[in-house]
Amino acid sequence: MGGLTIGKVARETGVGIETLRFYERKGLIAEPLRRASGYRDYPPDVVERVRFIKRAKELGFSLREVAEMLSLRVEAGRTCADVLARTNAKIAEIKHKRRELERMQSALEQLASHCSGKGPTGECPILDALDLGIGETCGQ
Repeated sequence: MGGLTIGKVARETGVGIETLRFYERKGLIAEPLRRASGYRDYPPDVVERVRFIKRAKELGFSLREVAEMLSLRVEAGRTCADVLARTNAKIAEIKHKRRELERMQSALEQLASHCSGKGPTGECPILDALDLGIGETCGQ
C-alpha cells in the first residue's frame, strides 16, 4: 500500500499513538485503510493534517473548534472572513481568560500577603479566608 504506519505518523508529528486513535474516533483524521496484516495504513497527507491540529491546539483552539476550522477549508462558499471570525472569537476568549487569571492571581497574592507561613494550619489566614469565602471577592 505504501502509506505510513501509526508509529511513523506519531514520530513525524510528535503526538502519541493513542492521540492519533483519538483523532480518528473524533473524525479529525480519516480512518485509514488497513494493511493485510491489520495495521493502519495512513496516507502521507495525514502528517500535515495532524500538524495543523497540533498547531491549532497550541494556539488555544479546542478540538471542536479545530474540526470547525478544518471543515471551513472544504465547505463550499466559505471565505477567509469565516476563519477570521473564529480567530477573533478565540482572541476575545483568551483576553477574557487572561483577565480572569489576573483577578485570581491578585486574590491569591492578597491572601498570601496575610500569611506568615508560621503556626498551625488551624490558625492559617488563607484557610480561614477560603472558609469564609473571602477569596471570592478579593481583587474584584
